[in-house]
Amino acid sequence: MKQLKLYGLGGQGVVTAAKVLSIAVSIYEDAYANMVPAFGHERRGAPVFTDLMIDNEPVLMNSFVYEPDIVVVFDDAMPDKKIDVSSGITKDAILVLNTADEETARQYKDTYAFKDVYYVDGTKIAQETIGKSIQNGAMLGALASTGAVKIDSVTAALKEFFGEKGGDSNAESARQAYEHTKKI
Repeated sequence: MKQLKLYGLGGQGVVTAAKVLSIAVSIYEDAYANMVPAFGHERRGAPVFTDLMIDNEPVLMNSFVYEPDIVVVFDDAMPDKKIDVSSGITKDAILVLNTADEETARQYKDTYAFKDVYYVDGTKIAQETIGKSIQNGAMLGALASTGAVKIDSVTAALKEFFGEKGGDSNAESARQAYEHTKKI
C-alpha cells in the first residue's frame, strides 16, 4: 500500500487533487484508493492537508496517514506556517514539491531527510495553462513523474472530473508538469 499526504493552502486545489487522484487510480489503473481530507473552516490561504491510500487490494482502512511514503507539497512556504511536512515519513519517503527554486528543493531534502525530492514550478504552469494559480493538475503531473501513477490516468481523470469546461486545460497542466519535473 502507498500512503500519501498532500499539503497546501486553501484555494490551491489540494482536496480536489486527492479526489482526482482517487479517480485516476480506481478507474484508470484498476486499483483501489481511499481519501481522507482534513480541513476545518475552509478559507483561502488556510493550511489544508489530505491523506490518500492506494493499493492493488481494497483499502479497508479509513484513517489519516501517519507514515507517508509520498508527500506532495503545493506551497513551499508550508514550514513558515509551522507545518511539519515530514511528520512520520518512512525512510524511503519521497517529496513532490511545488517550487521554481532548486535551492528550496535542496533545503527541503536536507532539512526533512526525504530520500528523493521531485520539484516543479506548478504555480507557473497552472497560470500558463488554466489561467489561475490553482496547482492541482500540475502537482498531479509532477506526482506522475515519480511513477506513483501513470500520466495518462491523471489526464483522463482530470478531463472526467472537470468536464469540457476545464478538463483539457487541467490535463495540459498535468502533462507540462510531468515533462518539467526535476529530481534531486
